Amino acid sequence: MNSLILRVGARLLTGLFLVVSLYVLLRGHNSPGGGFIGGLIGVAGFVLYSFATDTAQTRAALRADPRRIGVWGMILALVSGAVSGLAGLAPFTGLWLIVHGIALSSVLAFDIGVYLAVFGAILTLVFTLEETS
Repeated sequence: MNSLILRVGARLLTGLFLVVSLYVLLRGHNSPGGGFIGGLIGVAGFVLYSFATDTAQTRAALRADPRRIGVWGMILALVSGAVSGLAGLAPFTGLWLIVHGIALSSVLAFDIGVYLAVFGAILTLVFTLEETS
């Protein structure tokens, strides 16, 4: 689509979508939401940008192959779930680590993995559909 208003608006909205997706990812850690919804919101920003420009420019703006993002997200989610199994607990049981007063958990790592997996998988699907049509 060749519209100046859409291209300018998409640049602004894509950044806003990414900020909101990160907020939902982190906020959903202790509340409903989290990685899946945050990943979908992030994808919506890039899909809007792709509609305003084209797939090649969107890939350049992303600066990473979405397939690799998805694969690394799946690996992170599986490893964070397996860590509790290695500690003798049921798989996907939350483990906490306090570093300099900041609480890190395997649940947050799992949410980040889901975020990246959804982000990479849906963007790969959308880019493939746009490039074949």
